[in-house]
Order: sequence, then structure tokens, then C-alpha cells
Amino acid sequence: MAFDPETLRHEFPILSTEVNGKALVYLDNAATSHSPRVVLEASRHYYEAVNSNIHRGTHHLARAATEAHEKARQTIAAYLNSESADEVIFTSGTTDGVNLVANILAAKVGPGDEILISTLEHHSNIVPWQMLCERSGATLKVIPCDEHGVLDQEAFKSLLTHRTRVLSLTWVSNAFGTVNPVAEMTAAAKAAGAIVVIDAAQAVPHLAIDVRKLGADFLAFSGHKVYGPTGIGVLWGRRALLESLPPWRGGGEMIKEVTFEKTTYNELPFKYEAGTPNIEGAIALAAALDFVNELGIENIHTHEDRLIHQAAEGLSVIDGIHFYGPDDRAGALSFAIKGIHHYDLGTLIDQMGVAVRTGHHCCQPLMARFGITGTTRASFAAYNTSSDVERLIESVKRAAMMLR
Repeated sequence: MAFDPETLRHEFPILSTEVNGKALVYLDNAATSHSPRVVLEASRHYYEAVNSNIHRGTHHLARAATEAHEKARQTIAAYLNSESADEVIFTSGTTDGVNLVANILAAKVGPGDEILISTLEHHSNIVPWQMLCERSGATLKVIPCDEHGVLDQEAFKSLLTHRTRVLSLTWVSNAFGTVNPVAEMTAAAKAAGAIVVIDAAQAVPHLAIDVRKLGADFLAFSGHKVYGPTGIGVLWGRRALLESLPPWRGGGEMIKEVTFEKTTYNELPFKYEAGTPNIEGAIALAAALDFVNELGIENIHTHEDRLIHQAAEGLSVIDGIHFYGPDDRAGALSFAIKGIHHYDLGTLIDQMGVAVRTGHHCCQPLMARFGITGTTRASFAAYNTSSDVERLIESVKRAAMMLR
């Protein structure tokens, strides 16, 4: 498929929606992106032609569902450049993946140990580690950021010590679009003996992912950020580490044999997939990643970067506007206008058919760092166009005039 955003829009039925008599401009992709027909058809085909529980059945539909589900795992493994499909664990999303890791790493964290995160983290990459610290007696340390929303690398180096057991870091800030130097930070943390967890929820839709080159131990992302359905995600984990750690949830599928006296656990990846999985979601997510591959992630990133710069330039003429994050952003543009509450701004431009996200973006500590309660965030996808950006600029200008 040639990359042409104008033509591409026709592959997304929901983009034909009208809001208050105006064509929808959807710029809330960092929260949830929309799905193209190929993904919608994959979901529908599963329920119409394949629907059955997997792995344990001998009948035709059970075998067909199992084959489709495990093929999806292989597709995702290839997309991540994983050494093995066994390193791909299906979850309900990034939050589920981070919680899984935080729970199974309890065996490796104790009093006096330290867990290192950053100021840029989503609550989903803060709270699970706070909970682990409460259970284990470990201490949570936080890498600060500068006035541009960029992590302080000198502070990171000083915080990284022999006591650091885990570094858990977002690749791309969902609030500001900051792209962290995760490969370099991973290398430093690994040299210090730490386990590295990467929140790639905002990276997978915009950047090429190669877990072998990255060098981390775990990486989590969500399907609904990358043109797939909600309720499905992936945790990639290094095989040797996964094999050495205990399971998290107990139940069916994650066992080999159960007696009342003892249970033996299944092999990877099933050891971490208790219960009936989101079979349709996995299949549809694989279809979404195939779609991204067909478009080319580099093409998507270049196109989105152009739109972000167009938006920043057009909005910069508004009196009192302030942009958060560095000039080199990925996926999102976050801003505030002096004297105007972000919620009021978002509500008014919604009346003009433009969908953005307002608030703290599940990053309350980051907002507190900048002395604000939230921002207005426009976030982009492959199907957004220059015309969408023009509508955004026009609507923000009109709303700002009305609110002053």
C-alpha cells in the first residue's frame, strides 16, 4: 500500500463521523488510535468463522483458532525482532504488562534495593513500582527532567548505583512526546546490573522497534495505540529471565499438571498466560502490525513529524501559548494558553469537530513538576492530514478568542 494519508483515510470508517455538523478531526491518537478495515475484518472474521477456545480442543474450530492465535504471536515476534515467539506474552495492555513484571520481579527486590523510574512516566509505570516498594522495602528513585521535558542524564548517572535493581522507563512520553535515549540508558543500567523495563506504548505507533538492538529485558505495549483493538497488549521478555522467574496468575493454561499436593508450571509463553486469552484481540493486533509494516513505520514517523511542526508553527502565533516538551517530539504536541483552562479549550474545539485530549494525561507528577494541572494535547496518526492541522489551528485560535 502506497503511503498517501488522503487515500488512507478511506480505510478508517470512523473518520467519516460528523461532530456538530462538521467532519471529525481526530487528534487524540495517543489515547486511542482508530482501526482500519483490515483490522476490523480480522476481528469480524474470527467471530464469524473461527471462534473457539484454543490449545486444548481437538475439533476443527479449536485447531483453527489455535493456529490463528499462534500465527499472530509469530507475527508480533517478527515485528519486534524477537529471537523467539515464546518471548511474546499476550496481556490486556501496557498497564497489565508492567504490573506483571513488577509482580514477578518481587523475588529479586528487597530492603535496601532501589527501583529507578523517571519524571516523565505515566501512572501505569509509577504505581506498580510504588506497590512493589511497599511490599519489598525497596526505595523508588526518580530521574528529573529539565524545563524542556528532557531527562537529566547526569542525574540519571548519579542515581544509577549498585543498589539499582530495576530501571523502568518510558520510551516516548505520552504527555509531551519526549523521546528518551532508551538504548543508551538501557546499556548504562545493564552495566550496573539492573533489570530494564521499557514502556513502549507511545513508541510502537511511531518508531521502529528492535528488541535485540535495544538490549532491555522487558518491553510492553498496547494494541489500541497502534491501530489495533482495545483490551490486547504485549509483554516481550528476555527468555532466560522469564524462565527463571515465577508465574504471576494461576489457573488454566499456565500449568502442566495439577494435583492437590503440587502444580508444575507450563513452558513459555503459556506460563504467564493464565485463563482464556483475548484470542480475537491478538489476531487483530497482528493484522494492525501487518498494516503498519505495509505503510512503513519510517513513512508514518516522517509524516507525523511534518504535521507536528506544522501545528507548532501555526499555533505559535497565539498570544500566551506555551509548548511543553522538546522540539524533537514523537506523536504528540502538548500546549497551554495563559489564562485559559485546558478543559474549557478542549470543550470548545470539540464543538468545532476537533478531538484532542485535555488534563494531566495520567502524569500528575510530571504536571506538578511544571506547576500546572494539565495541558491540551494534539496527537497524530498516519491518517491525519495537513487539513486536519489547519482545522486544529483555526479552532484553537477561535476558542482562545472566545475564552478571553
